[in-house]
Amino acid sequence: MRVLIVEDEPNLRQQLSNTLTGAGYAVDTASDGEEGHFLGSTEQYDAIILDLGLPEIDGLTVLDRWRREGRTAPVLVLTARDSWSDKVAGLDAGADDYVAKPFQTEELIARLRALIRRASGNASAELTAGDIRLDTRSGKVTKAGDPVKLTAQEYKLLSYLLHHKGKVVSRTELIEHIYDQDFDRDSNTIEVFVTRIRKKLGADVITTIRGLGYSLDDPSGAPAAAD
Repeated sequence: MRVLIVEDEPNLRQQLSNTLTGAGYAVDTASDGEEGHFLGSTEQYDAIILDLGLPEIDGLTVLDRWRREGRTAPVLVLTARDSWSDKVAGLDAGADDYVAKPFQTEELIARLRALIRRASGNASAELTAGDIRLDTRSGKVTKAGDPVKLTAQEYKLLSYLLHHKGKVVSRTELIEHIYDQDFDRDSNTIEVFVTRIRKKLGADVITTIRGLGYSLDDPSGAPAAAD
């Protein structure tokens, strides 16, 4: 999952980036509203953490512009403001959730996970396909109850496919959502990761849809075309 952090305070921005990277997210950052608006308008994100008190363009204006442009990525508003009017303004501008500073990092990550799950139609913290289970809270993957060790990139790819179970996901979409902006993106590595996951979880766990991409489905289901 790929996340954008728009926060002007350097230490907090770096802390959040390090924490989310350690939790398995691909992370891009912006230090002001202008840069944040540009990244959110031109890149694909699974969620955005947005501070309201930003230089150049304030967070509410950035959020309002994204929504008017049709950007639907879930947005978690992060701000020192804690009055009810600021919360209402953020939600009315299109925010999906709200956390006031100071905050517990664990709570922010839990809220972020929940936003991403809901955006992809998953209510549970545990994603499943047949006997494969991925716990988004712990990052553990099991097959028929046995733990499976995946590399960071293998986990990101499997997690994205599980979040979008039953849909055909193109290579381009996978690249956009599992790599951050600065990563040297090579579409050939996607096939390498898919091959490795098949070796660890079963040859039929991921289906290649020729000319379209990949699909991960329950054994009894059939892949549906992406929206």
